Amino acid sequence: MPVKPEIRMLAIDDGPLSDRVVLIGTIFRGADWLEGVLRSEVTRDGMDATEKMVTLAKESKHYDQLRAIILDGVTYAGFNVVDIVALNEQTKLPIIVVMRSPPNLEEIKEALANLDQREERWRAIQRAGKVFEAITHYGSIFIQVCGIDLPTAREIVHLTSTHSRTPEPLRVAHLIASGVATASKV
Repeated sequence: MPVKPEIRMLAIDDGPLSDRVVLIGTIFRGADWLEGVLRSEVTRDGMDATEKMVTLAKESKHYDQLRAIILDGVTYAGFNVVDIVALNEQTKLPIIVVMRSPPNLEEIKEALANLDQREERWRAIQRAGKVFEAITHYGSIFIQVCGIDLPTAREIVHLTSTHSRTPEPLRVAHLIASGVATASKV
């Protein structure tokens, strides 16, 4: 399936760790047009990331025009794990998870041993599926996909990675989430 250069997508990243961690969603048209910014909060090491992301997507005025959701990994706010299968099922949108390097599943499983609901978290991580390499203008990045075929996901990542290996919508969501959480009040 050819990807339109102006595909609308929602990219979500989190801010620095605290008890309540900011989630920022950016609505982009392709890699060039920021059309909206969405905000929510999740609990550090909680179990509410999937639910909050479903709400961000579905309550956006752009929801009917969205064609994909891009995530920065599957863990937010520490180990608040996103179940990308549930996110895909509840939003009816394809999910692309982006990572700079493949996850070390043994280290993750060890870290989960210290948390409540570790089995549920681990299942969500496993449900995210196989990690694939994707080539951008700036080198390789790694992705997981749900509700979208791998060639199309790779094309979206390549199309939107205009300033770094990270897709521009996700890069901007990261900048905003970091800035909102650390900005000084004037």
